[in-house]
Amino acid sequence: MPGIVVIGTQWGDEGKGRIVDYLASRADMVVRYQGGNNAGHTVEVNDIRFKLHLIPSGILHPGKICVIGNGMVIDPIALVEEIRYLEGYGIDVKSRLKISDRAHLIMPYHKLLDEVIEEHKGELQLGTTRRGIGPAYVDKAERIGIRVCDLLEPKYFEEKVEQNLKMKNEIIQKVYGKKGFEKGPIIESYLKAAEQIKDMVCDTTSIIYEFSKNDKKILYEGAQGTLLDVDLGTYPYVTSSHPIAGGVCIGAGIGPTLIDSVVGVVKAYTTRVGKGPFPTELLDKTGDIIREKGYEYGTTTGRPRRCGWLDVVMLRYAVKVNGLSYVAITKLDTLGGLEKVKICIGYKYKGKTITDFPASLNVLSECEPIYEELPGWEEGISDIKRIEELPENLIKYIYKIEELTGVKVAFISIGPKREQGFEIVKLF
Repeated sequence: MPGIVVIGTQWGDEGKGRIVDYLASRADMVVRYQGGNNAGHTVEVNDIRFKLHLIPSGILHPGKICVIGNGMVIDPIALVEEIRYLEGYGIDVKSRLKISDRAHLIMPYHKLLDEVIEEHKGELQLGTTRRGIGPAYVDKAERIGIRVCDLLEPKYFEEKVEQNLKMKNEIIQKVYGKKGFEKGPIIESYLKAAEQIKDMVCDTTSIIYEFSKNDKKILYEGAQGTLLDVDLGTYPYVTSSHPIAGGVCIGAGIGPTLIDSVVGVVKAYTTRVGKGPFPTELLDKTGDIIREKGYEYGTTTGRPRRCGWLDVVMLRYAVKVNGLSYVAITKLDTLGGLEKVKICIGYKYKGKTITDFPASLNVLSECEPIYEELPGWEEGISDIKRIEELPENLIKYIYKIEELTGVKVAFISIGPKREQGFEIVKLF
């Protein structure tokens, strides 16, 4: 029952879509287990750059079953738009996509609340995508959420919307001074979307279980990254779900015995979107070069990402909390042309050296990185076809990451295209 989890080891944007796309060619099923359309994967196929937000990256491989798991929050209107977007490229979606009937819905009032709450925080804004993700998860925890199965029962769905609007409109109008919602337009637009997706809705936990028991290859696709986990990330600058490997069991509805290995995707440097401390951030020309060469702009928001050197203190933390079996390194081509590259191997904090990633953001904000410097490698490596032809200094960089983390590198990427990478350990 081969089950492989692919997760991000940093603050997201590590290039997970690239790795998932590669492994999906051998998988029978690809499962997304958390988050919503606040996240995104960019995958380049035949010079077309696909931007996916809800549908697993495996959809780009013909014949693969793709699952939107119960741990996700779904904007059904955005989902319909994404299905049409893919169908516009001739991709068969509807016969292969399975949507959990237990997944929660993002409602219009969630998106408005996301926006007004962020604005109300002023300088304390978290930098959310304002897609309604957090408020949808709040309702889920408060047990007033509306699920996909509710959407398929029009009368019950209408009752739940009406109940929730009584509460939400009170908050929207009296606390934030905004205009509330009428139930009619919500009911109409959401039931229209339901017609488009109803044939794809099912008990996905049963399908995943049967695939596992029949020795089918299943790939679990995470969104965002370890440091954005609501429990184990750089709280409060986190998402509202569990991007870590442990989130798979809850978000896909499976037991831990169905997972065989966990692959952590590591960008060859570190990036972050939004606020919060970032010890290795480069506020200089080198940071600008990395941003432009790596096209470090958000898939979902288009926001420029903050860039810095690889942080192994963070990476070792990700190894521990995810139980990583292997790592996959992406964006090695972006660092090409730099005379020197640096790796953060520890922090200086109030005169002491620390090697464990701190929980307190106050502590993290005062940490100074301790660097190990390595020689850089030349540009133009993206066209290399044989791993033996890679620059010696790049190979040394990879070995150094293995040495510092204690985890074997299974895959390296030297460009966004499917052929621009090398598999070192066969995973499927």
